[in-house]
Amino acid sequence: MKNNAKNAVIAKVAMGAGKKGQSVRAIDINTNTDITADITYMTLSKAFKASMWLENSSGKWRQIDPKDVQAMPAAEVVEAAKSEANGVMAFLSTCVEKRPTSLFCEDLTWKFICRSVMRGRNILLTGPTGTGKSQTAIAVAKAMDRELFYLNLGATQDPRGTLIGNTHFSKDAGTYFNESAFVKAIQKPNTVILLDEISRAHPEAWNILMTVLDPGQRYLRLDEEVNCPTIKVADGVSFIGTANIGTEYTAVRVMDRALLDRFLIAEIPFLTPVEECALITQLYPTIDQTIIKNLADIANQTRTEIKSDSAKIQTPISTR
Repeated sequence: MKNNAKNAVIAKVAMGAGKKGQSVRAIDINTNTDITADITYMTLSKAFKASMWLENSSGKWRQIDPKDVQAMPAAEVVEAAKSEANGVMAFLSTCVEKRPTSLFCEDLTWKFICRSVMRGRNILLTGPTGTGKSQTAIAVAKAMDRELFYLNLGATQDPRGTLIGNTHFSKDAGTYFNESAFVKAIQKPNTVILLDEISRAHPEAWNILMTVLDPGQRYLRLDEEVNCPTIKVADGVSFIGTANIGTEYTAVRVMDRALLDRFLIAEIPFLTPVEECALITQLYPTIDQTIIKNLADIANQTRTEIKSDSAKIQTPISTR
């Protein structure tokens, strides 16, 4: 319940599950009422009174310039914050419906990835091979109607040429620098950049990406270009990486801790037997359901067996 004198919400709160398409809700234990909106708005109001404001581009709190406060009335600032918060909540309430039927991803994981992309955050999708990490990233970009730039770092033999560009020479133009497609992509606002197989990338690629992925820097230095100019990452650009992490992956490298720290991590696990049956049925509708069920059960047993202390197999059957 609201205490108008102290401008606060006083209640014993429990976390509750929302309806389909909603995030986790705040429930007043005494009255069993949903007070999520009250808490959200009160938090925004308090942030404004502390001279803080939420940037649209970065999704981070920053200190308001005194001139901005004078130019914008308090009521308008709070209403703008409410409107923005409502816009985010409205999208998250419908984004589950935009998930393709062939993608079996938990609602909470899907909304977490979508929300992070909306805020321009970096996401690292981890999990076993063949679980649909790359497919999930591509589906998120499509669901949010954002341009996708795909880069397979695991297949990159020339990290500098791929991420920065190359210096060339011709008789007519002499020595000139040709920037990479990656440089062009990070300058397009609201682009989703998929860094596929980042755990297989060359360490030099990681070093180049350090400043690009750092939320406090977000720039790329073109040290092959004359005067070594720096390129700023455009507003709303979000990086989604995919990685296989585990001793069974022999071609991957142990990822740099500083690089991992620049990502939010979301786990994409194996499908359940029920989900796997549904997916196989979608892809191969003419196959007998008994065969599909047996296939899903065998795949699930391999994943269970490999977790045992005396496993008789070393590699589970992937969804792929």
